[in-house]
Amino acid sequence: MIAQLPELRLVFWETTAGCNLACRHCRRLDVSRELSKADLTTGEARRLIEELAGVGRPVLVFSGGEPLLRPDLFELARYAKARELPIALATNGTLIDMPMADAIEDAGFDRVAISFDGADAATHDAFRGQAGAFEKALDGSERLHARHVSLQVNTTLTQHNLGQLDAMHDLVEVIGADAWHLFMFVPVGCGLEIPEEQQLAAEQYEQVLEWIAAKSRAQERFIRATCAPQYFRVLAQEHLLGRYRSASHLSAMTKGCLAGTGICFVSHQGEVFPCGYLPVACGSVREQPFPEIWEHSFILATLRDADFLKGKCGVCEFRQICSGCRARAYAATGDYLAEEPCCAYEPRPTSLA
Repeated sequence: MIAQLPELRLVFWETTAGCNLACRHCRRLDVSRELSKADLTTGEARRLIEELAGVGRPVLVFSGGEPLLRPDLFELARYAKARELPIALATNGTLIDMPMADAIEDAGFDRVAISFDGADAATHDAFRGQAGAFEKALDGSERLHARHVSLQVNTTLTQHNLGQLDAMHDLVEVIGADAWHLFMFVPVGCGLEIPEEQQLAAEQYEQVLEWIAAKSRAQERFIRATCAPQYFRVLAQEHLLGRYRSASHLSAMTKGCLAGTGICFVSHQGEVFPCGYLPVACGSVREQPFPEIWEHSFILATLRDADFLKGKCGVCEFRQICSGCRARAYAATGDYLAEEPCCAYEPRPTSLA
């Protein structure tokens, strides 16, 4: 039986494919410039915003590429706010000078996420492909903090910065961020540019999740493991799940992988995906209204029901609160319902009966 329609909480919209950096896990600049020609027009973007407002009040995350390169960004942000949608901005932070910080504040973004992929300039700049990116991102975060804009730090975790977790934690404290989201790298799409030896092994994932759980236990600042649904299993094992949900204002129905359930991703040209890392298109807002895709896609329906999961994910006693990373399963096998390849946990024998 297909699970009932869930509440849509977050929509990540790739406002443009254009970017000013050449990050190791993303597109080349020449490719970005060419792809950006197919970005949704202002009219198409307005229609998408209206349709999102019709399916509830999901947080609309203006992402990219680099969203600050989109000329009508602030116009569209105000358009979304006028329709009572919470809005957030995901940026690399390097373009936030004083006038840009003023514009971000005036547009009314509820939160701005800035990416920091290293605790120092050498590590971050090497990953981001531009000298000076670290200092510019720091300057941008300081300008927003001075304007009392809620800040979030996003960090993509690979071998290049695995040894800097404690130093990164200190950096987040210095920045004064309200949240720190650690993105466990998913080797799909542009991420295939990251060599296998730079990716984390299953045992390392487990160690990182335990580190995050320990930090969460010791302090109030909210650290979130992103693209790591096994974190919910770790929290349950350590009897911290209730505290996590309370601290993050999440309902009891929240689970690890939210692809196609609580979240979805809209590409720069209008394709709808379960998440930004799962390249299985469910439709296009250029061809049909967003609510039709959200409500009737068979792909989304299967992601909403744990009974469709395969391998050890399908028999795991934590499948309802974890579900495994569907994007990582797809990257490893070509099947988004296959078992999570980067999970070291083995289901208990009793769950196999």
